Amino acid sequence: MMTLVDPRRLGVDQQVGLLFVILLGALLLASAVATLRSLQRGTDSADPGHVRMLRELRALWVGALVFWLAWVSGPVGATLAFGILSFLALREFITLAHTRRSDHRSLVLAFFVVLPLQYLLVGSRSFDLFTVFIPVYVFLAIPVLSALAGDPERFLERNAKIQWGIMVCVFGLSHAPALLLLEFPRHEGRGAFLVFFLVVVATAAQIGQELMSRWLRRRPVARHIDRSFSYRAWLAGALGAALLGALLFWITPFKAPQALAMAFIAAGAGTLGEFVMKALKKDAGVSYWGNQASITGAVGLLDRVAPLCFAAPVFFHSVRWYFQLKA
Repeated sequence: MMTLVDPRRLGVDQQVGLLFVILLGALLLASAVATLRSLQRGTDSADPGHVRMLRELRALWVGALVFWLAWVSGPVGATLAFGILSFLALREFITLAHTRRSDHRSLVLAFFVVLPLQYLLVGSRSFDLFTVFIPVYVFLAIPVLSALAGDPERFLERNAKIQWGIMVCVFGLSHAPALLLLEFPRHEGRGAFLVFFLVVVATAAQIGQELMSRWLRRRPVARHIDRSFSYRAWLAGALGAALLGALLFWITPFKAPQALAMAFIAAGAGTLGEFVMKALKKDAGVSYWGNQASITGAVGLLDRVAPLCFAAPVFFHSVRWYFQLKA
């Protein structure tokens, strides 16, 4: 007679193997279904909803890759990998922002000083400093450096865009590898599972919101930004992701109710962040970051990591505050 085994009693390698089987199987099944639907629709079909679902599915594959990369490379390798992602995302953001020659020194500071220093603080576990380095010191330094260039034209707008790009692409995303370094009692060496948990619930909330926006009667909150975003669809997506997070409690240091609450916080923040980024794209006059969208859903990197940029800092500080974790 078969007996169920508590996943939390498994060793780290066994848990990784179990996750690999579950995740890979689910992604392969979802990819097969999406491929069959594409074949049924034919090559001439350009349904925007189907294209968006394909894009979200690719985001899940990216999330799975991030988890395995974080696990295989360890904290140092994962921190470097996220640093590269931040660099590429910030480049996409700045490409669409209006800047002038006088902003070059501020941009050099952002790319080659602020970004590496932020990730260096993450890698050294200087959590108290890395949480205020950008919001305090960098936010004051950027306009000072820009003012020294002597160009007042659109000064506030230019500096606000640079500051916002740093905040989202560097500050927000840098909290993901910081999860690897949080030390929970009796949960040492399993930080990569928290990254996996965060990526999965953030992506699941996006997909859930997209699905519910189709099934529910639409009452868009801000139709000029996104006609599919509504409070009901947002709540349904966040609750669905929270339930998924509760099912994944065994890979985290949380109990099931704690996993439910933390997943809801991360999912809600991620989908709201995606909504904010859509407003920024509307302001820039583009549909996708990188402006490389095609029928295949080949969008920019920032389109795929934007929810994580918002979910990661909220999730990190919620976890650290609730469990009273020290650096």
